[in-house]
Amino acid sequence: MTDSWKLDGRVAVVTGAARGLGADLARQLSDRGMRVALLGREASTLESVAETLRTPAHVVEVDVTDDAAMGFAAENVQRRLGAPSVVIANAGVAEGGPFETSDPQTWRRVVDVNLVGSAITARSLLPGLRATRGYFLQVASTAAFGSAPMMSAYCASKAGAEAFARSLRAEVAHVGVGVGVAYLHWTDTDMIRDVDHHAVLRELRGHMPAPARRVYPVAQVSAWIARGIDRRSAAVYAPPWLRLAQLGRPFFPLVVDLLSRRELPRLMTEHRFEQTGLLGAGGRVEEASLAGRGAVAHPPPGT
Repeated sequence: MTDSWKLDGRVAVVTGAARGLGADLARQLSDRGMRVALLGREASTLESVAETLRTPAHVVEVDVTDDAAMGFAAENVQRRLGAPSVVIANAGVAEGGPFETSDPQTWRRVVDVNLVGSAITARSLLPGLRATRGYFLQVASTAAFGSAPMMSAYCASKAGAEAFARSLRAEVAHVGVGVGVAYLHWTDTDMIRDVDHHAVLRELRGHMPAPARRVYPVAQVSAWIARGIDRRSAAVYAPPWLRLAQLGRPFFPLVVDLLSRRELPRLMTEHRFEQTGLLGAGGRVEEASLAGRGAVAHPPPGT
């Protein structure tokens, strides 16, 4: 980290900051002396997170998929805290189930939040990042290079988000803006805990090699990511051993295909597996919003 990139006194924006990784990243950046804007769908929960920060914070209730609202949010943050030096596109949702029977609106919402919402976040806040020669971090996943069955929307969205961030990096490097991609594995959030309520998804994870199925505490994952922000890293791996997994990337599709052909027929016979709906507490907020637009209701996890 160079002297010109000390984070103390600068402004950070974190989307999906109401809980889990987003909330903990806000705390990590506040502990580094940054003023933090917390963006998300739940104002009261965001306010609760803001109260735990030791530096000035500002809450904006906003849907990251709404271009106009995100434009206003960016103006709001600039007015209240100043131009951002760090923007973390963390907002994300997931759903599981066979693609063929997936609800189109739910499937599309995953892609909209995880991919389109990340692009809208970047578009809205890039003027501020250009002014500060700042850093944009796209939260992706090992799903970006290891697509799994029964998670088609999530895998597609994270692969797209990775490609978007890499493209953006090439576009803005010459104006001094850094762009990174954070590759996360299993992190102990309510979204992942919801995955384990569904036997097929739980057992598919259980067939992974031991290191690959380990679930990591949110605090540890956020600390790894924060160190990447300190360094303006082009790639951040949480856990760090995922860097080695990149070397095996060409072989992952073959491994997934072999595992799926062997295990899926048995699992689908032994366990009733319908659509999960959007996973996690944040997903349930999204489900309520979708229900208001006429989407199909889904049973709660574990039913």
